[in-house]
This record gives sequence, structure tokens and C-alpha cells, in this order.
Amino acid sequence: MLIEFSVANFRSFRGRQTLSMVASSRMSRKENVFKPEVDGEKLPSLLKVAVIYGPNASGKSNLLQALDVVSKVAYREPSNSDINLPVAPFGFDKDLENRPSEFELHFVHKRVRYQFDLSATKERIHRERLLSFPKGKEMLLYERTYDGQTETYDFGPWLTNLVSDSVLDTWKQITPPRLLFIAQAVANSSEEIVVLKEPFEWLKNGSLSLVDGMKRMAQAAQELVEQDEIHAKSIASFLRQVDVPIAKIRAEKVQLPIASLGVFVQQDDKTAGLRKSRLRTTLTHESSLGAANFSFDDESEGTKNLIGFWLPWVTKDPLSNQRRVLIVDELDSSLHPKIVVALVEKHIHAEIPSQLIFTTHDTHLMDAKLLRRDQIWITERDQAGATQLRCIHDFSGREGEDIEKRYFEGRYRGLPILKRR
Repeated sequence: MLIEFSVANFRSFRGRQTLSMVASSRMSRKENVFKPEVDGEKLPSLLKVAVIYGPNASGKSNLLQALDVVSKVAYREPSNSDINLPVAPFGFDKDLENRPSEFELHFVHKRVRYQFDLSATKERIHRERLLSFPKGKEMLLYERTYDGQTETYDFGPWLTNLVSDSVLDTWKQITPPRLLFIAQAVANSSEEIVVLKEPFEWLKNGSLSLVDGMKRMAQAAQELVEQDEIHAKSIASFLRQVDVPIAKIRAEKVQLPIASLGVFVQQDDKTAGLRKSRLRTTLTHESSLGAANFSFDDESEGTKNLIGFWLPWVTKDPLSNQRRVLIVDELDSSLHPKIVVALVEKHIHAEIPSQLIFTTHDTHLMDAKLLRRDQIWITERDQAGATQLRCIHDFSGREGEDIEKRYFEGRYRGLPILKRR
């Protein structure tokens, strides 16, 4: 579970900005928070939901991209070591253009609290540090630092007691500038080095980010439907819960002759009969007049987005042993506001808690009956073009006030400044 995330010198972020999932004390709607399970220390409650508002181009999407950087870097393979790292400095400050982007994650995994720091340019990792807090006591696992000329490592006693100096030296030597040391250590260890493996599991898979729309997920969902009827029933049920009257969904692979692909091919013995397969997905709608079949392409953008959203929604479910933080850009895209509210409510009232972080322009969610003040965040640009991130709870106000009204009155800032003739 995510406790806190900070970013600096990344895209529209100049100075350090922090998104906290720590719940404020003495607030109502206790169903919106949960107690993290940690051995040996008592942590404050964490929020199940954080929603980010702000004008277009104020940095909302950049925040979600920043949240995804560590996971992307953790997934890199040695074959990707020549590909630039997925970072970009703040563009308006010349003093920062050659300095690394910085990321800091505080999280809980398997009843232990961790802190992971990453500092990197496109060309290389400049700093990588992992701290563990068993029973609340801070312990350094390792720290990797590049000062512009040489790279140094500092290993904590917990790791040096488990791994020999020669093995640590080998891991250092095989770690290229654009790959994480912890990734190389876990991949090349012949033993179960739990103190590294478990936090690395979270760095890779602790979040699922949807920042590029739902098309990729919608395609994956259709492929699962073609493979197993259980998935088809699950998607249909999910859609019916948000008032999309789908009785059945099915997908099949159809073979297309190469001539139908719109390109001229001189057929010979090798190309004759060559075919390409594609999925054909059919959705059965029901009404008082009966049932009718429609192709996936005929569905509304909202229905397509919901089909894409089904897969991450299912995989965030703790019952499937995937305690992921689900990160979604523009959750309200092509969806009715009541459907968005229903999804957020369903998430909040799930039997086993998980976390959802998303951006939206749907201010209906500011309704004080659904979210708390500490769950609503605002982005805005300062005069230098840098993103400022603030929680509504940081502004004076009382619990239960009309947050949506006060937002449009400019009490929390974060509104577009429109020029009038």
C-alpha cells in the first residue's frame, strides 16, 4: 500500500511536490480509510481514494506519469540498457535541464514499511536507495550513488550478513547505468534474498497505471473473453452493475485473407492462402423488445472504456491476491457522472481495502457525502509554469461544507484563468 509519493524536476514538476495517502485524524466517513497491517509499529490510517483536479495542462497527468516511473524502470531488462530512461526534467529552468529527476516512495508490503528513492536522468541512474523499517526501526539495505565520475555503493548490515562481499561485487559489476541494482540482484541471486525480493515485488507490481487511455486494456479484455467464458461472464456482470444492459459478450478469432488487408500482394506458392487473424467481439444487449447483437466497434466510447476498465478493476481486487494501487488518468472519460460515482463508491465499500488514485474534471465527486477533504487534491501552474500540488484539507474550511461550490468560487484555487474580450 502506498503511504506517500514525492517528485521533483520531472516534466512540469520543478520543486518537490508530495501526494500523501495518510488520512487526517478526527474526520468522519471512516469507511474511506483503512489501517495498514505492519509488524511492530502503529501507522496512521491510509486513504482508499485520492482524486486530483485542476485545469488542463496543470500537471495532473504528469503526476500520474511520475507515479509510474519507478515501476517502468523496475521492469526494464538488460536488453533495454541502451534505451533512455523514462524521465524528463522541468523544461523552463536551464539550471535543471541536466540534473536528475527525483522520486521518493513510501509504502507497505507484506507487513513491512519501506522507502525507495530514485534519482535519474535519461542517460543513467544517479541515486538509488532502499530503506526498510522492521518493527519501526530504520535500516539501510543499500544505497547506490553516482557523483558524475564514479559510482559508489553502501550496503547495510542486514544485506552484508546475508550476502558475501564477492557476490555483492558481482551484482555491482553487472548493473549497467540505466538498470536498477535491486533488479539485477534479485534476477541473479541463487537464493531467496527476501529483504530485496519482497520490496522489489512491490516496486514492479505494486501499482497498475492507466495513463494512455483504455484501448490497450479493452483489447486485452477481449482476448481474455476469447480464451475463457468465465471472463466473458465477469465483464457482462460488471457492465450490468453500471446500467449497461449487456446480457452476453463473446469473442472469436476470424481469419482474413491477405487480399482483404487493403494491400497488393503478388501471390505465389508461399503467399497463397496466407491469412491474418483478428478478434471479432459481439455484445448482446437486452431490452423490453428482446435481444440484439452489436459489434464492439458499434459500441459507445463509454462502453468501450468500461470494458477496458474491467481488467484493472479486477486485478486490483485483493481477493485475487493483487493489492495494487490502481492509477487512472481521466476516470470520467466518456462516462456518465453517476457511473463514476458508482465505481468510486464500490471501491470504497469493498470488503478488503485497496487504493485508487485518479484524475478527473467531474466535480460531482466533490460532494461531501462521498469523499473527505483530505482525499481531494488540486494542481495548478505557478508563474514559472511549474505544477503546485495541494490538498483541499490544507485550506481553511469545515467538514461538510459544499466543496464543489467553494471550488468554483476559487477558494481552493486550481481554476483555469480564461481571457475575455
